[in-house]
Amino acid sequence: MAMSGGSDDGEPMMEMNTTPLIDVLLVLLICFIMSIPIATHAVNIDLPAPSPPPLVPPPDPVINKVVITPGGEILWNGNPVNQGGLVYQLQQTLTYSVEPELQFEPEAQASYEISSQVLNIIKSSGVTKFGFVGNERYRQFGK
Repeated sequence: MAMSGGSDDGEPMMEMNTTPLIDVLLVLLICFIMSIPIATHAVNIDLPAPSPPPLVPPPDPVINKVVITPGGEILWNGNPVNQGGLVYQLQQTLTYSVEPELQFEPEAQASYEISSQVLNIIKSSGVTKFGFVGNERYRQFGK
């Protein structure tokens, strides 16, 4: 039976059979690939050890509360004040090293006009830490 390109006359083949040579080379190539260490893409750098931040306790929050009653009275931390006294108290809070929080809580039947005047006083005083308190009670009308 003749191989491809050869004859069946019994003469020796003059070409070299490269199939076993290629097989051996492929096995050697696979062995070589398996023996190479896996390349890691890491760069080893000695980093400084992190130092913990200094433990500084947060300052106690100071809260001032302005309440407007249904009778038209302005309360500063529960004490009645007039509009001039409110301006004075607001100016005093601006002199502190840490500005205290100012909470504004008009009662349900409080005068809108007085509430508006107090808000204008607060706005013109330069207070930056300001918030409305208790508005969630008035989400629905008719309570």
